[in-house]
Amino acid sequence: MASVILRRNIVSRHLKRPFYQNKRNAGYVVLIPEIGEDADKNTLLSENGLPEFSDITIEKCIASISKQSMEYESGVRVIEESATDCRNAFVEIFQPLEKLDRQLELTWGIAKTLYLGNSSLMPTKSYLQIHERAHKARSSKFNSIPIFHAAVNEKNRLKKLTDEEQRLLDKYILEGKLNGLDVKGVKREKLNSLLSALQKERHIFRDKVNVATKAFSSIINDEEVIKEFPENLAKAMSVNNDASRGPWKITLQPYIYEPFMQYCPDRVLRWNTWQGYVQRCSGYGNKDFETSTVLEKIRSLRQEQATLLGFDTYVDMSMETKMAGSIENVYNVLDNLLESARPMQDVELDVLQNYANERGFDKNLEHWDIPYWQRKQKWSLYNFDEDKIREYFPLPKVINSLFNLCSTLFKIQIVERLNVHTWHKDVKFYDVFDDSSNNPIAGFYFDPYARQDEKIRVYDDAGWHISIRNKCSVTSTLPLSALIFNFQPPFDGKQSLLSFKEVGVLFQRFGHSLRHLLTKANYSEVAGLSNVEWDAAEVCGHVMTHWLYDPHTIQAISGHYSTEEPLPKEIVQNLQNVRQHMSGYNLCKELYLSRLDLELHSKKTFWRDLVRELWPKYNALPFDKYDSHPLSFTKIFSEEWGAAYYCHLWSKMIAADIYSAFEEARQGDEDIMAVGRRYRDTFLATGGACHPSEVFRRFRGRDPSPHALLKNLGLPKKVVDE
Repeated sequence: MASVILRRNIVSRHLKRPFYQNKRNAGYVVLIPEIGEDADKNTLLSENGLPEFSDITIEKCIASISKQSMEYESGVRVIEESATDCRNAFVEIFQPLEKLDRQLELTWGIAKTLYLGNSSLMPTKSYLQIHERAHKARSSKFNSIPIFHAAVNEKNRLKKLTDEEQRLLDKYILEGKLNGLDVKGVKREKLNSLLSALQKERHIFRDKVNVATKAFSSIINDEEVIKEFPENLAKAMSVNNDASRGPWKITLQPYIYEPFMQYCPDRVLRWNTWQGYVQRCSGYGNKDFETSTVLEKIRSLRQEQATLLGFDTYVDMSMETKMAGSIENVYNVLDNLLESARPMQDVELDVLQNYANERGFDKNLEHWDIPYWQRKQKWSLYNFDEDKIREYFPLPKVINSLFNLCSTLFKIQIVERLNVHTWHKDVKFYDVFDDSSNNPIAGFYFDPYARQDEKIRVYDDAGWHISIRNKCSVTSTLPLSALIFNFQPPFDGKQSLLSFKEVGVLFQRFGHSLRHLLTKANYSEVAGLSNVEWDAAEVCGHVMTHWLYDPHTIQAISGHYSTEEPLPKEIVQNLQNVRQHMSGYNLCKELYLSRLDLELHSKKTFWRDLVRELWPKYNALPFDKYDSHPLSFTKIFSEEWGAAYYCHLWSKMIAADIYSAFEEARQGDEDIMAVGRRYRDTFLATGGACHPSEVFRRFRGRDPSPHALLKNLGLPKKVVDE
């Protein structure tokens, strides 16, 4: 995921004030390198060109990465020698780099696939060793001054470039600038020292949060408390791994904490668990876990980094890699959404309070009460229970229907290939065919089931798409990826049954993978998901999930596992209501975190003062004085989402606007298949080879607007001048 910046100003035709006012030049940065390409054929590939997973060991992966990394760095030095006086950078530099990448990326992709698919074969420590070595090697080309200057010179030549060539050059140029290649002397040394210190502080932050998360636990012995718990939650909490036998252990791991807060009827237990969650790393308990000092150090170092690179703030630097292009554009969108969401939150909480009071709850709702009563109210209003609805979503039916939908919309065929080596017997391999070709254009692995102690479990992120190998015309390489999930495995003769949320995760990850699999770019550096702006990276996944709210689609993918009876019509009709349930409250939470992230990275105000200032603007419930949630906000401080948390919402806004084109076609004269072809030819085919704002215009004929997202969430659209 990386980015470039829009070249033309984008002025919305549908809003009083424009959402975009972009003035930057195009560019790119790699913050997490893509996983992809090809590797040492002698040790890791079988005769069919796919990884020899049945014969891969940690030792082979580490040995291959070590060998290939040294060869890669040596190859970059050779290419640097020809960069000084090259006449055609594409032929003399970038095509050789594409070939060089081919030797490293598949091993890296295999390692990550094993890490997420079977961590007993690839433990965290071993994967991190491989990841860090491969990352260091691959970064060498983006830290090369001769290659950087060659890209600048090529761009300055008076010759016409294709969109893809322009994006490739911009990627190397912006990556070089953000790596400080045009910073000289003492400043360069200071930048290197600063980046090293920043990496160290981020690791400290991550480790402290992990330890603090694991340090909390609470035991339940009363069977009445877990009476309404879904079986998978009760089993995960049981110290005996038996849903019906206690005691049951509460932890702050997301896959326990989030559903526990929704299902636990005991308010004291909810309060205690919530306090443990929001006070992590606050220092109110164990001072060794405190991260406030680390957080402020990270903010300070990031500001220094931005200043050295010529930016006013870290947010300004971040915007170089975002579709939005400027903090003003982001604020315009966030504020527009807040105008609709905040008043609705007040109404929703009043209604929820009345609902709880009518059922014997005689207190004012607090933060730890909302998830529980929110779930109860949703069930009462719409007879909707995530766990009960599973019977209508057997995995084989859902996956076949998903493939059929993609076949219809995008003119592709997805066919299982047998006798392919995988990392587990449950894993299947599929070839993707274009309707116009008899040969596969891509392939992917599909690993659906949770396996205790083998897979990483994250409740709000139940699946991963791994780009094992990018498309590359220079090396005649086809895209290859893996989809890995944690769905319930078949048991007692039943097929794997999915909750509606899990169906959404499956559709989202598969929609995301289509951008990788169906790319038509020639250079792997800008193919598929590579070089896509961060705030546009999740768009295609979200577009696919919108189909679940189309009555015809949901009827097609559902069918009772024993009777094949489709999902009852009243539930189909209620799916939209469920999506809109307390949408103002939920959206305000995301808007608050997005704004907090941006202000933490653009102001010097102490973090707690920023929280107190922002909180009442986004939240109807009062702020709890012990709430220290930023101190465990790993996404922005130890992961890669600093000054980028808003990207999740931005992608949802763009996706809703894209899908509205399908809805308009359904209601008007345009053929919906034509919209599908146009979507494939723009978003899916182009990938990172063209700026997403331009891709959006080619698909939609205008600039994006948040109105479709507000409509989907049932939130009122503010009246604005056309």
